[in-house]
Amino acid sequence: MSKLTVAVIFGSRSTEHDISIVTAIGSVIKPLILSAKYNVVPVYIDKQGRWYTHPKLADIALYSSGQVEPFITKLRPLALRMGGQLELISGSGPKPKKIIKVDVAFPATHGTHGEDGELMGLLEMANVPYVGCSLPAAAIAMDKALAKTLAIAEGILTPKYVWFYARDFRSDQAAILERIKDLNYPLFVKPVHLGSSIAISKVGTAKELVQAIEVAAHYDDKVLVEEAVNNLVEVTVPIIGNETPRAALVEQPLLNSSNVFDFETKYMSGGKKGKTSASGAQGYSKLPADLPPKILQLAEATAIKVYKTLGCAGIARVDLLIDTKTKLVYFNEVNPLPGSLYAHNWRQAGVSNVQLVEELVDLALLRAKAKEQLTTAFSSSYLKQY
Repeated sequence: MSKLTVAVIFGSRSTEHDISIVTAIGSVIKPLILSAKYNVVPVYIDKQGRWYTHPKLADIALYSSGQVEPFITKLRPLALRMGGQLELISGSGPKPKKIIKVDVAFPATHGTHGEDGELMGLLEMANVPYVGCSLPAAAIAMDKALAKTLAIAEGILTPKYVWFYARDFRSDQAAILERIKDLNYPLFVKPVHLGSSIAISKVGTAKELVQAIEVAAHYDDKVLVEEAVNNLVEVTVPIIGNETPRAALVEQPLLNSSNVFDFETKYMSGGKKGKTSASGAQGYSKLPADLPPKILQLAEATAIKVYKTLGCAGIARVDLLIDTKTKLVYFNEVNPLPGSLYAHNWRQAGVSNVQLVEELVDLALLRAKAKEQLTTAFSSSYLKQY
């Protein structure tokens, strides 16, 4: 039996381009190769949106040395062919050098033009099984305001918030501030679509609020302003599965001095080169969270409810905010592609890196098989009238 060809797609035109490279190579490509079950094809999308493949693109040293740009200038960008399947074509002209038929796509593209559903749409059109959330689920999850609206409709608690378009703030700042005035400080200001805690600010005054909105609006066309949760413990819950999802451990990030789980805390505080430690992705978390059993159970149940409500599949991570005094659990946001797949958490929950990626490929194939059972054509006499 021939091996499945799994294309791991990463990079792309995103502020999280570099994080995507680390996730793809360390948490996806390496364990897929170690499993010895697949032909693994690294597919790197550069910052201009051009697609490339070459075995050396699976080597992190190529990126950390700063040599990736000179290297890819020697390659021809891939062409994509879709005709009931996805094919990667290297070279040009009537006789391309190589054609790679993709059996399963494994997106590892964080942020815009990937994790937000755009890449999933292409893969749907190509009719290729792919790992992770569908286009609708990814698009909803990456829109923090839309995800909160849907969660509230299903009775899930979320902090009080206001969202608005950046262009409306620029054209009528006073009107937007009037909408925000009923929120109680301190407030969090967030770009609606970005991940990795980029451009998120905690503010305590009206002056800081305006400055934080301007920063968020520099990165995104929608901005979210929400109340902080009192007596806060922030937790995150990685989840895997399609129809019957299950959670890993409820994880408690260790916040910085400002109580903000920001980009620096997530990715740059793990010592030399931010290497992974046994206690978390960068040694910044408690596994499991230091909370009473009933709160842990409620957090897990809430996370799974959010996962199902948004229609997530394959893998995602649900972030929650807990008021330890009132014992209320609030939904914060969903990450449809957890950084490094949160493999450190799954390992402690008893799932190895290799087992994790194998299960994700299997889930992608199962979902594709289930979709094949749906009727996508409808016969009618509509066109006969023309």
